[in-house]
Amino acid sequence: MQEQENQQAEKVEIKEAAPEVQLDGVVQGETVQTSAPEAAQAAAPAQDTAEQVIAKLEAKVQELQDSFMRAKAEGENIRRRAQEDISKAHKFAIEGFAEAMVPVKDSLEMALKIDTPSIEALKEGVEMTLKQLSAAFEKNRLNEVSPVQGDKLDPMKHQAISMVPAEQEANTVVTVLQKGYTIADRLLRPALVTVAQGK
Repeated sequence: MQEQENQQAEKVEIKEAAPEVQLDGVVQGETVQTSAPEAAQAAAPAQDTAEQVIAKLEAKVQELQDSFMRAKAEGENIRRRAQEDISKAHKFAIEGFAEAMVPVKDSLEMALKIDTPSIEALKEGVEMTLKQLSAAFEKNRLNEVSPVQGDKLDPMKHQAISMVPAEQEANTVVTVLQKGYTIADRLLRPALVTVAQGK
């Protein structure tokens, strides 16, 4: 019995001797009650921050959506304009050449209106018309392919009609029967030529 009383007295002394340590509203050995408004105030900054983050993210999503829609519309406009440009290019591809050819036609019509033209006047008119035509060809990069005698046969620009005996190297041009033409370095029509036979 005496021993039990001693043990209880020791427990009481230990409880009295233990220091009280406060841990965020909890005192060791007992719970401290905090009022509801204080808890709400403590939680409010965290909740406001989360709402602000959500609002910022929603604004960013809206901004990106707007940017995407603008870019998509701009891409559609560019595609549509490009199609219109291609269509116009096909439709009016020879516009420049046609502009250069109109004066040639005018010259020919004026020559035919003269009732009694002299040979000299006709020749002069034809020469002027040919100059106009040559200028129109040059302006539109339509160039002659006219090899001279002795040039090597170029199958990319010349078409051999026949082989004739000649005093020159084999497979060289002897005569040009018809000029050829290139347009912007692309063959439009090959020059018709005769070539020398091998000896």
